[in-house]
Amino acid sequence: DVQLQASGGGLVQAGGSLRLSCAVSGVTFDAYAIAWFRQAPGKEREGVSCISNSDGSTYHTDSVKGRFTISSDNAKKTVYLQMNNLRPEDTAVYFCAAARGRYCTVVGGTARLSVIGYWGQGTLVTVSS
Repeated sequence: DVQLQASGGGLVQAGGSLRLSCAVSGVTFDAYAIAWFRQAPGKEREGVSCISNSDGSTYHTDSVKGRFTISSDNAKKTVYLQMNNLRPEDTAVYFCAAARGRYCTVVGGTARLSVIGYWGQGTLVTVSS
């Protein structure tokens, strides 16, 4: 079975940092693209960052560039999202998703997967002002 296990969310003050992890099992990890999405209360789910494990290419949504960094550890089959200088508007449930192949894309300044193969469960990030 394919599983994506997201973790690392929590409560942090504005300006603080968190690191989210997405542990992936049941797939050939380095053949997949992995992305982080988020959904704030009352809003649609949006792409945040994406990494193509086949070549290491990374993509970030304009609103998080310079603050968030996506990375991948192939040995641990885990993708990380390092989030620095967090803002209250970053408050959301964060999800990781996977697709086999090079499906990272940027549309209208938003980085996401153009095809979703698998979703993980969410992890809540709350940023207080």
